[in-house]
Amino acid sequence: MAHVLHSSSVNFTIDPVVLDLGQRFVDAGFELSLVGGPVRDLFLGRTSPDLDFTTDATPDQTIAVIRKWADNFWEIGRAFGTIGMKKSGFQIEITTYRAEAYDPDSRKPVVAFGDSLTDDLLRRDFTINAMALRLPGLELVDPFGGVRDLHSSELATPGAPEASFSDDPLRMMRAARFASQLGVSVHDDVRLAMSQMADRIKIISAERIREELVKLINGAHPREGIDLLVDTGLADFVLPEVSALRLEADEHHRHKDVYQHSLQVLEQAAALETGPDGPVPGPDFVLRFAALMHDVGKPATRRFEPGGAVSFRHHDAVGAKLTAKRMKALRFDNDSIKAVARLVELHMRFYGYGDAGWTDSAVRRYVTDAGPLLERLHRLTRSDVTTRNQRKADRLSFAYDDLEHRITALLEQESLAAVRPDLDGAQIMALLGLKPGPVVGRAYKFLLEQRMEHGPLAPDEAERKLLSWWEAQPESAVVEPLAETELSTASTVADREETEEPS
Repeated sequence: MAHVLHSSSVNFTIDPVVLDLGQRFVDAGFELSLVGGPVRDLFLGRTSPDLDFTTDATPDQTIAVIRKWADNFWEIGRAFGTIGMKKSGFQIEITTYRAEAYDPDSRKPVVAFGDSLTDDLLRRDFTINAMALRLPGLELVDPFGGVRDLHSSELATPGAPEASFSDDPLRMMRAARFASQLGVSVHDDVRLAMSQMADRIKIISAERIREELVKLINGAHPREGIDLLVDTGLADFVLPEVSALRLEADEHHRHKDVYQHSLQVLEQAAALETGPDGPVPGPDFVLRFAALMHDVGKPATRRFEPGGAVSFRHHDAVGAKLTAKRMKALRFDNDSIKAVARLVELHMRFYGYGDAGWTDSAVRRYVTDAGPLLERLHRLTRSDVTTRNQRKADRLSFAYDDLEHRITALLEQESLAAVRPDLDGAQIMALLGLKPGPVVGRAYKFLLEQRMEHGPLAPDEAERKLLSWWEAQPESAVVEPLAETELSTASTVADREETEEPS
């Protein structure tokens, strides 16, 4: 059965797997302690299937203890003193006490094994992660005040922050990540060190920075994490487009700058995420990052108009390109890059709907251009309203309600999720006597435009419109009819044409 530890009015429920493992190490003559995040989470009332332990046993000695006990184990981290394993649904890592040293110009630590639990805790990133529970007796080891800092919601380092960040500059990103995940503030000494050493982040790989950034954006308080990156100058190296937003006045005068507006949009977008069974389960990185980046095109497009007004024409298109470029630099996968950039590109499409109204054709284009991102686009567009003018906010909200009702009605009438022309590529080529080539693509796009403008057409009506269009094309006078043997090739081309997105 689970063991319950009572400490400072906090009840810790310890799984029998932890106690069993601790006893096995003690019986073999070694020390073992639960350490780091799992101990911190006990104080926060959280549990995790991932367990970290530290020991004075070498990797070979660790394997000897767990070989027959673990469900399976692996040695990928052996060079760093870490042996991984699974047991009863838990993912476990056991690491030999370490006293790491870093080459100031290297991204990788030089590992030296230690023999002291306190020394091992000293090398960890923050005091809240520098606590341990000795096993199997469950003695709390907290030499650097981790419990105190947890109670005060403050992030501090076990030793001098300058030494910690010099050893591993990624810890500065982790500080911002913990500010987002845990809602903690950062000790003044830590903030100062981050500001003075921000350029050290340049030696860290883009992939490691990306992983911390994703965790930050997906945290419970992403605004605090981004604010810390910007205030300390880390964002100048990681997200310079976001730092630049502080210089731009918001044309709605809702905030002192577009930066604060963007942070509010990020918060509001996160609040509109759904549960696991909804259309946008949270946390949703694509929606959140698009909300943060949606206005990054404004610095490059700011113009002062007669009368003192400020405009940002085409900042949506410029912002989409800047967003894609930044995500590529951070080594994001192509699907994520395309999705976030597309949302940034489309976030202004709705404006004007309430004043001018849209035809059914415009509504179809909106749905088709958003594609699988439609539910995210709904939330991004609604989140972009941060005006204090309640009448204006209500008007925009009512207008978007109306747009969503129209989309629902059209979806019931038509299959807008995969709009296609009323004739496929093979039918186009057969009707016009065309061979595969760019003219078929032009004809396909013409019919797609007709589908958008008028909705579904009967086959004879689609053929009539296509023939009328064809008569006006210069190629119509020189095209020879297709031979019967070419029709199979036409069908293959048709399949390709139908999978291409309209431009």
